[in-house]
Amino acid sequence: MSQAAALYIVPTPIGNLNDISQRALETLQRVDLIACEDTRHTAKLLSHYQISTPTWALHDHNEQHKAEQLVGRLLNGQSIALVSDAGTPLISDPGYHLVNHCREAGVQVIALPGPCAAITALSAAGLPTDRFAFEGFLPAKDKARLDKLESLRDEGRTLVFYESPRRLLDTVEAIISVMGEARRLVVARELTKTFESIHSLPAGEMLAWLRQDDNRSRGEIVLMVAGHRPDGDALPAEALRTLALLRAELPLKKAAALTAEIHGVKKNALYKYGLDHLE
Repeated sequence: MSQAAALYIVPTPIGNLNDISQRALETLQRVDLIACEDTRHTAKLLSHYQISTPTWALHDHNEQHKAEQLVGRLLNGQSIALVSDAGTPLISDPGYHLVNHCREAGVQVIALPGPCAAITALSAAGLPTDRFAFEGFLPAKDKARLDKLESLRDEGRTLVFYESPRRLLDTVEAIISVMGEARRLVVARELTKTFESIHSLPAGEMLAWLRQDDNRSRGEIVLMVAGHRPDGDALPAEALRTLALLRAELPLKKAAALTAEIHGVKKNALYKYGLDHLE
């Protein structure tokens, strides 16, 4: 039985091959074509599960051109699965242009749930998960990386990055220079694989720990940074009481602005306090 004509977004294991779902396997078996980031990499997964569906390379360098051809096949009634080398497609991987073309052409897009390194790491990190921001890869160049971190310095949500082994030390150094040595970091590497590790330390201690052993920077890495926490004790108690009273009747942004005028304190500090304690 073949799959209905549609584009299927199919997550694949990030390490342990047993983490693929039965639905994903059935979809890969039944579609007419599998669009993949690296055909050689995907071939290993397909061979392991004895799947013989044809594959087609779709990566950063050819996606915009190939997307039109794939949409043509979909409109002619074929079914296509999109996979990346590991995890959920489009999460710091190719696929956006294809999905966008499908939406514009009226082609059905069906997303399957499954493995994602960012979510797997976050769930075991011990950092707040009620609010988080996935930022993908930081810029490779030093100034651009520092500028990006500077823009995130006061972000209250947990920050989640992917990072390459060769840049991890430089990134931790940049975080220290922008956010300070006390900001808590979590380095998760080789998730679901034999040498999986998840390590949590303040940034200054993390840098020293990583420098002690090159192996601690190897493999697939998810780097998480605790969100900025404004010091509530530095805000006058009277201002905090006013903020709480106003917040009961007004949106937080307006309540923070009025409290700042009344007590002569920083509006941004009040707003961030409110996000952490009153929302």
